[in-house]
Amino acid sequence: MTALDRTHQPLPVLTRPPAGDLPPEFVPLADEASVEEKDRHWYVTAYQGDRMPQLTVRAVLTGGLIGALMSVGNLYSVMKVGLSFGVAITSCVLSYVMWNLLRTASAGRVGQLSILENNCMQSTASAAGYATGGALSVTFAALMILDPAHRQQPSWVIATFTFITAAMGVFLAIPIKRHLINEAQLPYPSATAAAATLRSLYGRTGESIKKAYGLLIAMGVGAVSGVLSTAEDQFALLGRFFGWMRAHLIDVHLADQLPASGFAQLGGKPMVGFGFEPGLLTIGLGMIIGLRVSLSMLAASCALYFFVAPWLHGIDAASGGVAGYVVSIPAVRGGTMYHPLRWALWGGTSVLVFSSVTTLALHWRTVGRAFAMLRRPRTARTLDEFERTMQSIEVPGSWMIAGVVPLAIAMVVLLAIAFGVAWWAGLIAVSMCFVLALVGARASGETDLSPMGAMGKIMQLLFAVIAPPAAVGAPLSVSQNVMSAGAGINSAMSAVELLSDLKTGYLLGANPRRQFLAQFAGVFVGTLVCVPAWYLLVPNYAALDKYPVPAAQIWVAVARALTGGLSSLPPSVLYAILIGAGIGLVLSLLDKVLPKARAWLPSAAALGMGWVVPFSVSLSFAIGAAILTIWRRTLPRSEGTYSIPVASGMIAGESIIKALLAMLATAIGLMQ
Repeated sequence: MTALDRTHQPLPVLTRPPAGDLPPEFVPLADEASVEEKDRHWYVTAYQGDRMPQLTVRAVLTGGLIGALMSVGNLYSVMKVGLSFGVAITSCVLSYVMWNLLRTASAGRVGQLSILENNCMQSTASAAGYATGGALSVTFAALMILDPAHRQQPSWVIATFTFITAAMGVFLAIPIKRHLINEAQLPYPSATAAAATLRSLYGRTGESIKKAYGLLIAMGVGAVSGVLSTAEDQFALLGRFFGWMRAHLIDVHLADQLPASGFAQLGGKPMVGFGFEPGLLTIGLGMIIGLRVSLSMLAASCALYFFVAPWLHGIDAASGGVAGYVVSIPAVRGGTMYHPLRWALWGGTSVLVFSSVTTLALHWRTVGRAFAMLRRPRTARTLDEFERTMQSIEVPGSWMIAGVVPLAIAMVVLLAIAFGVAWWAGLIAVSMCFVLALVGARASGETDLSPMGAMGKIMQLLFAVIAPPAAVGAPLSVSQNVMSAGAGINSAMSAVELLSDLKTGYLLGANPRRQFLAQFAGVFVGTLVCVPAWYLLVPNYAALDKYPVPAAQIWVAVARALTGGLSSLPPSVLYAILIGAGIGLVLSLLDKVLPKARAWLPSAAALGMGWVVPFSVSLSFAIGAAILTIWRRTLPRSEGTYSIPVASGMIAGESIIKALLAMLATAIGLMQ
């Protein structure tokens, strides 16, 4: 155990089980229990943070190395296809394999990382590999496209913006963690899968070995699914393999969607995402998410695709000749497809925002406890030994204040100097960071999907309203629109990803204060790697023009459309926002007032996400949840042993192979 690990000595306040190689299986208390009861149960049942190494030099260095490699892959992947891949599970497995090889090569002189060291490594890798890249591949790509001169920003501007937004997310996660993980016990499916993966890798009991075999088999099946669903033109060798199999045996390549034209058409044209998307990752997520959330998402998607979109399209068709009319359901891809989500995201995001804010207001005491350390001199005498122990384990609110205040000032100054954002608009952008992080974290905690794309459009709309082109001029309005929204979204993305790692640590019994330090270290690594990689990939606009940058193009389209203010949006959008706000508010209140009926109420976050993600995602989630439900009712003993490992294996196998393929594509792209 290194000096880094000696940050807390536990007080002898509770009877703890004997030390073992692994934390015991942790089963949280029911929702009705108080947060104090849940904390005490977690401390007795799961906490291992002072009983094995966690925050060590080798864990942080390993996480920095893996995160650095994956950050470049994510940077390239977002510019190429508009998607980024998860870092947590991939980094855990890669680290485990790496240190096993080192142990074998050294004849046992080099030991394997402990399970909590691996979890700490995961936090560093996530901060370096995921939390820092979004600022570059979306925000600055959009800004370069919108700039009439297509100028590349100075390195100090990009590096400072990247570090500030990523670090802000680390500090914003402090109070949200207490609310969503300790008290609400949200599942965070990928985080649960990461914890199950680590337990299976490190398990030595007969039960653990059975789970490990189940996970490894599912990982293999998931990896095969990931390869077979890869685009034929991504790798020449893979394309030739698919062609040979199609010509001589059977077609093994998994189509993007079944049926190809979708389940139904709109005005004779298919709708984006209205089909079944082959792949095991989303089915595995559905198995962990459960039936209530999955069915809520599917119900919202069905309402949109089967009823609302056709109704609005009929209104669009009838109003086609009206001057100045803005269509609700736009056509995309050269007019060959309709995209209902371009309209629905406004209402879905409204549900997410108002449900999250309402829930936070109803549980304000829990968030307030995150700042208890600020009052420590006054309250220390009244705390019992367990409360003092928990305060020494959790990240204190004073750390958040010490981090957020200087970062907020630096962000406002940077936005003003580099992009001409008014100081008051910069303050609004900073204040929105917490709201966006809360909304994203709650949605991700329930559905494993982050609505940051949709939230970005809401932020762009907000700044188009408060800084309209008529008041500040079109160029400055667009710059404020993009960079203020980018500051909020990138901070929130960082917080959401790191909260997922904190959930994994919570399940494994890790010390959250040490995880925080590992995450903060990863921000430095990610900034040092991502910024030079950005300039290597995009030295000028001519280089950027070779990439599709689909996510940045959406920001560009929204920024240009909003130069006309609210009048540039369909009138139906305003009604969707109001109705979504009402739904989010009412469901959150019912969830609080009628806790016993919670299982029968739809999830507000899931309803909102059902209008943000394609129908194909909601369908796969529901299929996974249905499989788990049938399994549980027919073979309950088998389900209790294998369901989480199998679901985690499918998620891990497909996500790891997709990440490795993306990193390989990055290497090939850099060599060309």
